[in-house]
Amino acid sequence: MEHEYFAPGLGDADAAVTVFRGSRAECFEFSLVLDARAVPHERIDSGAEWRLRVQPAVADLATDELNRYRSERGARRDPPPAIVPFGGSRIGAALYAAVLIGVAYCAGIAAFDTDWFAAGALWSHAGAAAEGWRAVTALTLHLDQEHLLGNLLFGAGVGILAGRMFGPGVAWLGIVIAGAAANYVDMLVSPAGHRAVGASTAVFAALGMLAGFGWGQLSQRSDRRLYRWGPLFAGFCLLALLGAGNEHVDVLGHLLGFLAGVLLGWLFARGGVPRGRRLRPQWAAGSLAVFILGAAWFVALHRGH
Repeated sequence: MEHEYFAPGLGDADAAVTVFRGSRAECFEFSLVLDARAVPHERIDSGAEWRLRVQPAVADLATDELNRYRSERGARRDPPPAIVPFGGSRIGAALYAAVLIGVAYCAGIAAFDTDWFAAGALWSHAGAAAEGWRAVTALTLHLDQEHLLGNLLFGAGVGILAGRMFGPGVAWLGIVIAGAAANYVDMLVSPAGHRAVGASTAVFAALGMLAGFGWGQLSQRSDRRLYRWGPLFAGFCLLALLGAGNEHVDVLGHLLGFLAGVLLGWLFARGGVPRGRRLRPQWAAGSLAVFILGAAWFVALHRGH
């Protein structure tokens, strides 16, 4: 049994032309398209399917509007390009752990007769702008075993995800750069006497890279729905959940790290980074990350003497 739903001004239903057949949900969706263009029409429920009918005088207009809407809707709903995970992400996480543990050991025994915290901690003071190495070295220092363990576990987990997304070398180079940039800004804008250490700024930079990359990919699609902001919203939720704490937590550093990572991840998405799956760029990027850390500590320890 058919049920007819007539729009005002449709006229003689016997001469109506069917311009759509499909499910109830799609029928109502396409009916809204015709409503928006003020095209008189009717919805027909025949049990097995729903139809939209219009008068012959507006059939061409209705068909054109529905076809254009189908084309736009199809473009919006194209799935994002598939991402094939990179291998070697655990190697990058293992090297991250080795660096943090190695620095913790050296700081604990005051290797090279140097106070590693005095030499490498983030420190806001009048001459901070000239001590850029601290933005890097502070990422590898930790106050105690609990502080170190937390950043080892959280950082390795997020680092593995970033390594699978961008490749381990590119991922860790990006993490070091974004984390150091955030630390440097933190050192310049924080009140005099502010000191901070820990890899958490770099860890939140890694989280920001993932969120920024997802946001950048979705923003390139024609879809205008709010879910294109989903990756960024999820990242901010995790930042709020994990990045705040007691008065000893450098919340500004965490926020700056996340924002620096978001910017870098967005640039990666817009620039198509990484552009290939060759191993040489990954090795080069990973080696540069290690060099940056080593060079920063070389300067810090030299100045410490």
